[in-house]
Amino acid sequence: MTLTVAAALAAGAGSLATAGVEDAGRDARRLMAAALGVAPDRLTLAMPEGIAGDAAARFEDFVARRASRVPVSRIVGGREFGGHWFGVTPHVLDPRPETEALVETALGAPFGRVLDLGVGSGCILISLLAARRAATGVGVDLTPETLATASANAEAVGVSDRCEFAVSDWFGSVEGVYDLIVSNPPYVTEGEMAELAPEARDHDPRTALAGGGDGLDAYRAIAARAGDHLAPDGRLLLEIAPWRRGAVLDVLAAAGLDTVGVHPDMDGRDRVVSARAP
Repeated sequence: MTLTVAAALAAGAGSLATAGVEDAGRDARRLMAAALGVAPDRLTLAMPEGIAGDAAARFEDFVARRASRVPVSRIVGGREFGGHWFGVTPHVLDPRPETEALVETALGAPFGRVLDLGVGSGCILISLLAARRAATGVGVDLTPETLATASANAEAVGVSDRCEFAVSDWFGSVEGVYDLIVSNPPYVTEGEMAELAPEARDHDPRTALAGGGDGLDAYRAIAARAGDHLAPDGRLLLEIAPWRRGAVLDVLAAAGLDTVGVHPDMDGRDRVVSARAP
């Protein structure tokens, strides 16, 4: 007897819950939509229908992988961020919803030229360019493979004609000045790495997570040279771990940068620090 989509979905959600996956129902719905090849918001319409054998097999495989703590985005190939779909590969950090606070903060003031340090999937830079049609930008990261993912996402969102990508270790190969410099640097300490959820620890690139012994190595590297690349009245926006706010502010002050503000994410936690050159 062929199961309905609703029955298969309920079974899959139960399996994920048993495996200890948080938000098992939500993840099961996203996986079912991908297995059926429909948009998640259209899944309700398919609930009474029987699920075909190939779709049922895909869903079963997806559920098994998620139960082993593979993130949904890495199973289905991407995730939505800021209203756009971003492809996710093994070479980039899985975009987090809290990073949207950085984009929203950046959009709170005008800019024409933006630099994204550690561009990853491109979710920050591309979202900014999609919202500011006259802006142009540069994204840098450590490997060509990472930049290939960002470039593909820029093409898919329709901003590839206004951005360029280059291999660089922070400011190492960067030239020129920018109205806005943004980054979501790695900030996990060595001691914290083992405590991360397996979705992050086992599937995000280590270079996108590990921030050195105290989690501040990237902030020091960025702060040391940000002033050389900020246009007059230009802004530096950095994502932070809420519990590392004070330490990051100290790093910026030691580099001679003026802190403008600390901005919360959707849950009210300190998430973004904004600074300017004096």
